[in-house]
Amino acid sequence: MIALDKLTKSYVTKLGRKYIFRDLSFVVPPDKNIALIGRNGAGKSTLMRLLCGTDVPDAGRILTDKRISWPVGLGGGYQGSLTGRQNVKFICRALGAEGDAMEKIINYVQEFAELGDYFHQPVKTYSSGMSARLRFGMSLAFDFDYYMIDEAMSVGDAHFRAKAEKEFKKRVGHSNLIVVTHNMNQVRSLCDIVLLLHNGTVKIYDDVEEGIRVYTDL
Repeated sequence: MIALDKLTKSYVTKLGRKYIFRDLSFVVPPDKNIALIGRNGAGKSTLMRLLCGTDVPDAGRILTDKRISWPVGLGGGYQGSLTGRQNVKFICRALGAEGDAMEKIINYVQEFAELGDYFHQPVKTYSSGMSARLRFGMSLAFDFDYYMIDEAMSVGDAHFRAKAEKEFKKRVGHSNLIVVTHNMNQVRSLCDIVLLLHNGTVKIYDDVEEGIRVYTDL
């Protein structure tokens, strides 16, 4: 279950306090791959951070018994002076993976991220694409109920994007996706329902094409 109960979120700007959501309540339909879409500034990234637990609401609450990943493929969180391998080991220890489980995760990330010898170099020497591929592999190496994807399919070349999409589709049935994107082909390919953010509200569409149509007409 994922449910929002009277959630309010705002930020202080130079022009005063800006409310992203006020008393927002809805229940996410279970066992669905979800497209979270909306125009720029609608609050997609804010809602993503709230669901991941990397941000907190001003008021209200998020109720869930699901394990939700950090945003796959994007964001910071690395120690730049450590190598890719050392960063993976650090995350493993933080999440309780030791011994053989840690080695299995390290090997998975090394193969998936396709970094070659750079896996053993400091992360501060990586390009943005390399860093994103490392984070992508690290996210997928752990089991979550929901994988949060924020434009992650834009990472890398066509080969890597196809590889990533194939990996996600393999997980359908025991995990689900929350996809934050402007790419409607991605929505059609990966998602079962649409959550459309507009003017601080969320409307749920069980028909993906209907959700896309309403979004494009905004």
